[in-house]
Amino acid sequence: MVKTSKEEIIWILLRISMGWIFFWAFIDKVFGLGYATEAGKSWLDGVSPTLGFLKFGTHGPLSGFYQSIAGSALVDWLFMIGLLGIGLALIFGVFIRFASYSGVVMMLLMWSALILPEHNPILDEHIIYGIILIGLAVTRSGRGFSLNKYFSKKK
Repeated sequence: MVKTSKEEIIWILLRISMGWIFFWAFIDKVFGLGYATEAGKSWLDGVSPTLGFLKFGTHGPLSGFYQSIAGSALVDWLFMIGLLGIGLALIFGVFIRFASYSGVVMMLLMWSALILPEHNPILDEHIIYGIILIGLAVTRSGRGFSLNKYFSKKK
C-alpha cells in the first residue's frame, strides 16, 4: 500500500473539487435543476446555455464582443463540451494537464467577460480557480486516486 502525504490528499481534493465545479455546471445547464439554471430553461428545453450570461451578464471593455456571440450554437457546444470534458477529466484524474490548461483558458475567458469584477477590481473566483488549475497542471500532485495510470505511459 502506498502512503499518501497530506499535500497529495489536498491536491487530490482540489482536483476532484474543481472537476465537480465544471461537471455540475454542465449538469445544471443541461437539465435546468434550478440552481444557476432555472427549471424549464435548460439546454434540453432548447434554451442556449450561454445566451443569458453573455447577453446580459457581461460588462467592461470586452462586453460588446461577448454579447455579439451570445446564443451562438458553436459557442454553446464549445462551452458545454468544455464543461463536461474538463469536469470528467479532473474528477477521474485523466488528461489532467490538458484539462487543467483548458480550464484556465475557460476561466480567463469568463473573467474577461466581467472586467472589472464586481467585488474586487482584479481578483475574483475565476482567477483563483485558474491558479488551482495551473497548480494541477504543473505538478505531479493530485494524480493519486485516479484512472491516470490507465491513460498514461509514465508509471
